[in-house]
Amino acid sequence: MTPAAGPEAARRAAPPPEPPPLDAARRKADFPILAPRPGLPPLVYLDSAATTQKPRSVIQRIVRFYEEENANVHRGLHRLAEAATRAYEEARAAAARFSGAAGPDHVVFTRNATEAVNLVARAWGGMHLGPGDEVIATEMEHHSNLVPWQEVCRSRGAILRIVPVTEDGRLDREAFRRLLGPRTRLLAVSAKSNVLGTVNPVAEMAAEARSAGARVLVDAAQAAPTAAVDLRAWGADFVAFSGHKMCGPMGIGVLALSGDARSDLPPFLFGGEMVRRVTLEGATWNDPPWLWEAGTPSVADAAGLQAAIEYLEEIGAPALHAHEVRLTARCMEMLAGLGGIRIFGPRDPSARPGIVSFWMEDVHPHDLAQLLDADGVAIRAGHHCAQPLMARHGVVATARASFYLYNTDEDVDAFVRAVLRSREMLAPGPKGKHLGI
Repeated sequence: MTPAAGPEAARRAAPPPEPPPLDAARRKADFPILAPRPGLPPLVYLDSAATTQKPRSVIQRIVRFYEEENANVHRGLHRLAEAATRAYEEARAAAARFSGAAGPDHVVFTRNATEAVNLVARAWGGMHLGPGDEVIATEMEHHSNLVPWQEVCRSRGAILRIVPVTEDGRLDREAFRRLLGPRTRLLAVSAKSNVLGTVNPVAEMAAEARSAGARVLVDAAQAAPTAAVDLRAWGADFVAFSGHKMCGPMGIGVLALSGDARSDLPPFLFGGEMVRRVTLEGATWNDPPWLWEAGTPSVADAAGLQAAIEYLEEIGAPALHAHEVRLTARCMEMLAGLGGIRIFGPRDPSARPGIVSFWMEDVHPHDLAQLLDADGVAIRAGHHCAQPLMARHGVVATARASFYLYNTDEDVDAFVRAVLRSREMLAPGPKGKHLGI
């Protein structure tokens, strides 16, 4: 007999509450670079998919390290060395928490996501891939999650298979299932496209890949800014992301590892710190994760990454996501109202939060970006390190506006006004409606 539904059951069945709106204007004040500058137009920074700006708390943490804790880590016995080691390993613990790794010993610090992917490609791929083995990547990958696999497959005699992208900017799931086979050794997939903004069904694809006996690497560089990284929930073996795309400093990245992956990833760089004992005849390796971190690390950047993680955790992933969706919807609607603009990627803003890539008739993206810069609006123009995806859509470049926690409705409006003015300068003729902006 089914028990009567009580208040607790009703609470569990109810949808999660909406997060409180993110106060972007207040958050913008946390970022010194966004403050007004005499003689310059207000900066409307819409290039966060390339790199985010840094809040004061991150900048101050880096300064504090160099002023109060600067020393090399792990081997020193003096006070500063102990303080530096503590800062570095506390940052590793924060990165483990943020990424959903099982613990700090499942987190490797790298320079960036690119280096993290290359570590896996060269170390894991060099050991586990052989002639006829297959790696699956996708047509929407950043070059950093494509070229390493091209190279390791070429050197090992393996085969690289590519999941195509549909016309609306999503991965072709049926094609992916057809590509899976007994020789599939690894799936390399982005959690979110840096061009289209498409959020990929990583957990579902990972489950299918693992059922075929394959490892899974997720490029989470574009997911990390909204704290949407979860190695265990995704069922991934390797997750890579960069600090500079999530309010952290440049020069620090993370490779998070599952327990299984950690046990069969050999070292890649050799030298100091990653060894336990060295003789003239050979060496033995240090424990994980230090055996993958040869040489002096960027300790200050690791401390800055921890400050960035704490900043994002204080805001919360739901609020970050909802804010990006709202700004994306506003931008897409206003651009569509101008006419003569082709927006790439899913039509649903919630499926592609934070990124709007587009092509405007009669105006090259590079020209548009330069004119917008004169108005104080910073966007990205080019192939965005995704040339195969550009070819798929029949263009050589797009203009890309990317939004983040410090962007406001007024930033979107200023961007669209600048786009309209640019077109009037470069392509005079019939215009779309001005939308009252």
